[in-house]
Amino acid sequence: MAETSYALSPNAVVEALIEREGLGPTGVGNGVALPHARLSGVDSVKGIFLRLEKPLNFASVDRQPVDLVFALLAPQNAGVEHLKALALVSRTLREPAICAKLRANSDAATLHTILTEEQSSQAA
Repeated sequence: MAETSYALSPNAVVEALIEREGLGPTGVGNGVALPHARLSGVDSVKGIFLRLEKPLNFASVDRQPVDLVFALLAPQNAGVEHLKALALVSRTLREPAICAKLRANSDAATLHTILTEEQSSQAA
């Protein structure tokens, strides 16, 4: 997805995410994981959302498998922009109603709408 959407090397993305995961798991509980990494070749913070058909063990804080993954990729020198994006995604996916909507839909456009509507309402 990173290659198709952002012209990023899949190997570089996977390597960066695995390296970051080595610092501590990014499974935040309630079936949600927020893997994130800094990557050369990224000009601004990018996001990739996945709704998994089969939940995965992500070493989450609540030891529950993960089925909602929102990966953030940031430039190597990203500072506050990366942290703000991570905080926004975290707040959004902490909402049980939002997670329920994401789990109930498989259409990419609908998933995008759910995520961006929440972002718009939080910004207001």
